[in-house]
Amino acid sequence: MTVLDGRPVDKAPRRRGKLRRLWSSTIGKKAVMGVTGAVLLLYVTVHMLSNLKAFISPANLDGYAVWLRRLLDGLLGYEGFVWVVRIVLSLSVLLHMVAAFQLARRARAARPAGYQHRPKIQGGYAARTLRWGGVIIALFLVYHLLDLTTGDVNPHGVHGAVYANVVASFSRWYVTLFYALAVIALGFHLRHGLWSGLQSLGASTAARQRIIQRIALGYSLFLTIGFLSVPVAVLTGILR
Repeated sequence: MTVLDGRPVDKAPRRRGKLRRLWSSTIGKKAVMGVTGAVLLLYVTVHMLSNLKAFISPANLDGYAVWLRRLLDGLLGYEGFVWVVRIVLSLSVLLHMVAAFQLARRARAARPAGYQHRPKIQGGYAARTLRWGGVIIALFLVYHLLDLTTGDVNPHGVHGAVYANVVASFSRWYVTLFYALAVIALGFHLRHGLWSGLQSLGASTAARQRIIQRIALGYSLFLTIGFLSVPVAVLTGILR
């Protein structure tokens, strides 16, 4: 609130107007996709690395889950930090999906009426499979939450027994197969998303583009292999 000619002026509507204009613009939607994509990338990286604690010991993985729930409990209460993360992730996923849908709709509307041949876009197979890959990931997220978060569809389903729940879940080959499909789809999505995000930072030469493609491919493979290692280890009896 400021004072202009002796009258109070509320700046809140002006700020809201700027946010609406930013969201309605193509650049704004791309910025939202970039920011939310970075948040989600950070989460999946930390989540994958924490999954690898299963190879250390059951107590290590279970202890990590307890540590997360106690993190900042003096400020947020027990499990408060986990709920903050869940809310941020839910908002990020929602905004990411809405922005992606609206950008795709604008791109289709901008094509000439007589346009017949769609050129091959950069990113190849990954870019062309983002739609069905997103569906697989979304369906898997719902199942994954019911399996390892709420325990409703987990054969063990004991709250706090993270290691035992993981082993019980991935001992079923069809769950591991579904998990593998979702993780591979995520890998394709990350490869294309990383390439697009890094390229937008200013890759103006062919040499830079090759480097960016290798970084995107390498990081997506790193995450994909890391995520797949635990269910494969359970299914093959390495983790039991």
